[in-house]
Amino acid sequence: MLTFAAAIFFLIITPGIGVLTTAGIGAGYGFASGARFLIGLFLGTNAVALFVVTGIAAVVLANPVLGPILLYGSIAYLLYLAFRVGWAGSKIAFVERQSAPGVIGGFGLQLINPKAYAVNTTLFSGFHFMVESQSLEIAVKFVIINAIWIPVHLVWLWAGVSLKRLNLSDRTQSLINKGMALSMLIVVVLAAWPREGG
Repeated sequence: MLTFAAAIFFLIITPGIGVLTTAGIGAGYGFASGARFLIGLFLGTNAVALFVVTGIAAVVLANPVLGPILLYGSIAYLLYLAFRVGWAGSKIAFVERQSAPGVIGGFGLQLINPKAYAVNTTLFSGFHFMVESQSLEIAVKFVIINAIWIPVHLVWLWAGVSLKRLNLSDRTQSLINKGMALSMLIVVVLAAWPREGG
């Protein structure tokens, strides 16, 4: 169980779309907007875990029609979010600053987040510590995952909000947001990049 908890911590704390977007929204829009987005992200994370545990995710992603549609739809939405974060805190933006993505935005992000599926598949298909009761093990894993997921994401939100409170110049704020957006793009590319052997 300790090995499982350690794996969760390191898989979740590494920069992915969820934490980078959370920090970016915190930096660009403040704590309240970031918290709303985080609630959606939390609900979406648990929905993805349910899809993985029940096998729904494997069936849908293996479909030769739905799989590619979801992949490219995911990439398009993630690029859109990166754009929103990149220009959130800049007065020299090419578009007028809009409101941050809320609960629905966070929920939708996790449903199409490749890392969310990869992490949940790894955690639920491995690290068995209750062989005698698989259903109890799954329930305990949900508790442990959420007990680690919540504070880790709150720390990322706090980091983003802290940047906003520093009252940085418009140019500096713009550069930070664009840096986070670039990091998101890199994560998207790495997640979508085809692996050898499939």
